[in-house]
Amino acid sequence: MERTLVIIKPCALQRGLSGEIISRFEKKGLKLVALKMYRFTKEKCAEHYSHLVGKTFYPIIESSMMAAPVILCCWEGIDAVEVVREMTGATNGRKALPGTVRGDLCMSHQENIIHTSDTKENAAIELDRFFCKDDYFEYDSPLFKYLYAEDEI
Repeated sequence: MERTLVIIKPCALQRGLSGEIISRFEKKGLKLVALKMYRFTKEKCAEHYSHLVGKTFYPIIESSMMAAPVILCCWEGIDAVEVVREMTGATNGRKALPGTVRGDLCMSHQENIIHTSDTKENAAIELDRFFCKDDYFEYDSPLFKYLYAEDEI
């Protein structure tokens, strides 16, 4: 099974969207294996967004991500990275398709309510950044056999 990171951003937490966002991934059939609240520091923000630190808009990202706590989630499933990215929609909420998280719940490019890992490799790096081994929970779901065909597992 593949794992991926989802960060429910401060703007979503402040708007009361956390439950709906989590519910969408649960309803899809992804398995929540780690969850915690977290407050970004300047250092952790610079590490997580290192590819954007030199950009003129980086201070806006930093301010946004430090405005309130975030919710960190690890979701597990077959092709979890790709599934979560498709469900999330385009980065700019105004351009995200209806039916996606951003397409239904946001209007901003910056305050776009959710961060998701973009590749399997980055998912592993990002998960290691925020979670330790003891944060993960292994458990069997009685619904698992109804989510995938035998030849997909």
